[in-house]
Amino acid sequence: MPSQPSPPLVLDASGELGAPAFDRRRAWVVTALIVTFMIVNFADKSVLGLAADPIMEELDISHSTYGLISSSYSILFSLSGLVVGFFSSRISSRVLLFVMCLVWGLAQLPVLIVAAVPALVAGRVLLGAAEGPATPMSMHALYKWFPVGRRGLPSALQISGAALGTLMAAPVVTWLITQFGWRSAFAALAVTSLVWSAVWWFVGRDGPYDQPPVRVRAEAGGSARVPYRRLLLCGTVIGSVASAFGASWAMALSQAWLPSYLKNELTMSPGTAAAVLSAVSAFSFVLLLALSPVIDRLARRGVSMRLSSGVPQGLAVACAGTAMAVFPFVGPLPVRLVLIAVAFAVHSIAFPLHYMTAAAVVPASQRGALFGIVAATGTLPGLLAPSLTGHLLDTAPSASAGYTQSFALAAVVMIACGVVAACCIRPARDAARLGALQGLSGGSGSDRP
Repeated sequence: MPSQPSPPLVLDASGELGAPAFDRRRAWVVTALIVTFMIVNFADKSVLGLAADPIMEELDISHSTYGLISSSYSILFSLSGLVVGFFSSRISSRVLLFVMCLVWGLAQLPVLIVAAVPALVAGRVLLGAAEGPATPMSMHALYKWFPVGRRGLPSALQISGAALGTLMAAPVVTWLITQFGWRSAFAALAVTSLVWSAVWWFVGRDGPYDQPPVRVRAEAGGSARVPYRRLLLCGTVIGSVASAFGASWAMALSQAWLPSYLKNELTMSPGTAAAVLSAVSAFSFVLLLALSPVIDRLARRGVSMRLSSGVPQGLAVACAGTAMAVFPFVGPLPVRLVLIAVAFAVHSIAFPLHYMTAAAVVPASQRGALFGIVAATGTLPGLLAPSLTGHLLDTAPSASAGYTQSFALAAVVMIACGVVAACCIRPARDAARLGALQGLSGGSGSDRP
């Protein structure tokens, strides 16, 4: 691979060697590619849920079996995110993202060759292994192009790719399934993944913000590493993992079971259900875009990162969990749909924020590994929620009762995680205790109001 010229180093206010110059054009080109990467990622995730009913009908499988197929996606998801995170400091982000997306395309092929449960499981396991590192590693790649203080908007845009993926996939994939059968959706996503891989290989690059500035490293005696045990036991990382766990529970339910719930329990046509899913994703997208300017404004006013990023992510997950507990018992359909939108969209605020708060307490050289750890533990609901829901649907007195039990369980998990996040995330305090060489993206550096 040809070496890439680094942006020129600049002098800081003291006249010493500091951070590289910010290459705005290249940074936003990479951002656009990474947002597209996330759109493809979440389209791949959502296709099984959108095709759930025709797959269960054609293959004659139960809710429990479908739930296990859906959960098989997460068998290697967390492990691969963890492993790749530790190698991220040694392997170029350009290579990592290229290989991941290439495998996504290949993972869609088994079910096109043999339409059977084993082929579905094999494809989902492979897809999960390749997508496990996707969010943390693409965020890590993004942070290489933006210095601290400029990461709010790109972080929100990266996470908004999840909302855009579902927003765009729901109508398009539903149309493909209705017109050409469910296999056509898998084929279309395979081609899309392979095309993105080719574009990224020729256009994608690694940015310069991968290490602390030269002067800072020298003052630290050449080492800015913090023992991982200390990182993982600090309140900010624990709270960040908690918010990711609660938000991921809602996301897993949304991808695996919400399409089926809308069609079977609310008696919607496939097109109407797809429109509702797109509306929920659009709501999530608007929330994510509105998030960045609010955080930047709070930072300019000297608000601590705990209040601008820590407490909001906890409240978002808890608020979504409360709506999750309530909507099954609401009679009027419009009100229920509003609560469904809150339950399955508001939690998305936690995703960019939990990366920002975790990044605030870790040295840049360990950021990829910590992101992998946070993602591995925070996304475990993908393994638990779909299969538990399938089991509840098969054992409850009725499907309606099974869904209600599943949503109640999700509500308990989400509210508990939201409370933990709001109470534990204190970036300034923990960064000072750990000696992490990270500038907080806003505020006076104090966690107190």
